[in-house]
Amino acid sequence: MRILITGCNGQLGNEMQLLEKENPQHSYFNTDVAELDITDEAAIVKFVEDNEIDGIVNCAAYTAVDKAEDNQELCRKLNTVAPGYLAAAVEKRGGWMIQISTDYVFDGTNHTPYTEDEPTCPNSVYGSTKLEGEQAAQKGCKRTMIIRTAWLYSTFGNNFVKTMIRLGKEKPELGVIFDQIGTPTYARDLAVAIFAAINQGVVPGIYHFSNEGVISWYDFTKAIHRIAGITTCHVRPLHTAEYPTPANRPHYSVLDKTKIKQTYNLEIPYWEESLAQCVKKLI
Repeated sequence: MRILITGCNGQLGNEMQLLEKENPQHSYFNTDVAELDITDEAAIVKFVEDNEIDGIVNCAAYTAVDKAEDNQELCRKLNTVAPGYLAAAVEKRGGWMIQISTDYVFDGTNHTPYTEDEPTCPNSVYGSTKLEGEQAAQKGCKRTMIIRTAWLYSTFGNNFVKTMIRLGKEKPELGVIFDQIGTPTYARDLAVAIFAAINQGVVPGIYHFSNEGVISWYDFTKAIHRIAGITTCHVRPLHTAEYPTPANRPHYSVLDKTKIKQTYNLEIPYWEESLAQCVKKLI
């Protein structure tokens, strides 16, 4: 197959590129904004037609959650309009699309893991635009697979793990929120799941993916420091109210992964095992 990867310079896009080498049976077109502006409908149509694209993995998004509150127009272009353009273009070729989405489509008031068929209720601009992007992708291409993920980190780009390692080395004390509960996702593990879907055949629908287990941001930070060997920084727990942000965040965003595990026979690693792999590459 001839596969277009958007957002190739991001965390997931970089991990996808590494795994492409292990999946040489396909041809890949790795693009970021310099190669393809996904907010330009005509450019997308031309690219997809000229390169005879069979499938698209859309890793591109506006992910600055707090800045999105003040940059609604750009956020909507990237997270809602662009997925619709991509989906419509690949649908013309009878192809498929994998759209990456987020736990922010939920408001975080659950106390048990979210399944794919539970009602969505985003309470931020980022979450709203990502949900609309899911709908635009599904409307544009009938062979669309939505993968919602959460707390993404990797060795690439800026992310929570890298920030906590840096601050842990720089500061004697850190305050980290303990009353927001979820599950981290190592971008490499997500990329492995995406390739499982590509190679076994994209089954349309909505899926959830993160690593296994449940923790708070505070517990996550303690684990990051322990694995990285940082012993000089005291981490103290904060309530969300003590650290106000422009955008609301879900207090509980654990995702139920049963569907993707059963559909693609996946064994998903425990969050701490994947974290250890990533941290060892960073230190």
